[in-house]
Amino acid sequence: MIGRLTGKLAAKQPPQVLVDVGGVGYELDVPMSSFYSLPATGETVTLFTHLVVREDAHILYGFISLEERSAFRQLIRISGVGARTALAVLSGLSVSELTQAVALQDAARLTKIPGIGKKTAERLLLELKDKLGIELATSAASARPAPATSDILRALLALGYSEKEAVAAIRQLPEGASVSDGIRGALRLLSKA
Repeated sequence: MIGRLTGKLAAKQPPQVLVDVGGVGYELDVPMSSFYSLPATGETVTLFTHLVVREDAHILYGFISLEERSAFRQLIRISGVGARTALAVLSGLSVSELTQAVALQDAARLTKIPGIGKKTAERLLLELKDKLGIELATSAASARPAPATSDILRALLALGYSEKEAVAAIRQLPEGASVSDGIRGALRLLSKA
């Protein structure tokens, strides 16, 4: 198994890159989050990889970070989610945003990704709830019940606040806040900003 490649970035053509490692060119499919973090063509790059072997092809996927590769591996373990869908999810959301969506059980956030419908989003949330064990998921999920947090987030988004502002305000709320108290508290915090 190829776990990591370090070499010269020979070409970039979304979503694929070509990495020259000792005279051998490796073609990798990368999520857009990794693609935007790549250095200029001709520079040295290190990518963590995952090799998918199929009857008709061997496909190498590359990732800038171990967290991204780990999230990709968790996604492809889910029934009905293939490598292309996992790549689309990681192209649409960063690992921290995916973890936050799972912690908040926010299917609407996942359905914004092309190719992810409501049923797939709900299956992803259900399957990843216990598996995506990144610190943010556990801290956000244990801080307050996910349904209340999710309802507060939806209310703030409906009032016109950006997702970034809303999530920042929700993180400052006291533990165990009810939906109505959470919305009031978040609005107070947002009005001060």
